[in-house]
Amino acid sequence: MPKPLKREPESIELHEGDIPSSVSFGDSVAVDTETQGLDLGRDRLCVVQLSEGDGVCHLVQIRAGEYDAPNLKALMADAAVTKIFHFARFDLAILKRYLDVTVSPIFCTKIASKLVRTYTDRHGLKDVTRELLNIELSKEQQSSDWAANELSKDQLKYAASDVLNLHDIRDKLQAMLIREGRLELAQACFDFLPTRAHLDLNGWDDVDIFAHS
Repeated sequence: MPKPLKREPESIELHEGDIPSSVSFGDSVAVDTETQGLDLGRDRLCVVQLSEGDGVCHLVQIRAGEYDAPNLKALMADAAVTKIFHFARFDLAILKRYLDVTVSPIFCTKIASKLVRTYTDRHGLKDVTRELLNIELSKEQQSSDWAANELSKDQLKYAASDVLNLHDIRDKLQAMLIREGRLELAQACFDFLPTRAHLDLNGWDDVDIFAHS
């Protein structure tokens, strides 16, 4: 395999509190979130990243207590626009808690990866992106202060990188799902995700309610 490439965003548009009403993402949008940590009961939503897969990333900076974002909420609930996530379970829960929006419809590349890349246990976005697209992601800013009043250039580039490739990854994984006859199963999992997120928010995050014991 040739040396992995590093894809840089063509443009990063930073918005305060919401996306402009003039911004459109077509029939699918890649979405990610940045938070103060991974505890849904403690850590707040700080940034929402969006991309149409065209090299442009829209970053919405969310200030503490300012969770109106009517345009962003409308996009997340728009039945005509598929929202592409990697590990949608967490993002859906944090968006529900802070924006009070149920996101649908959904494609989760992490679930799709686990359903078809059964030859590996490496399903993180960095690993999936490297294998399927031969693009290397930097994770240096993953554990940084996303609630800062002013985000650094490195933070903006990191946040953008998490959504720039999701459309291409979705397409690769969808083809694999079709090849293995698992697309319908994947869709059923995607459809269940809002309920899974609701369970997480209500205290059943570590309990398998389907288990016998």
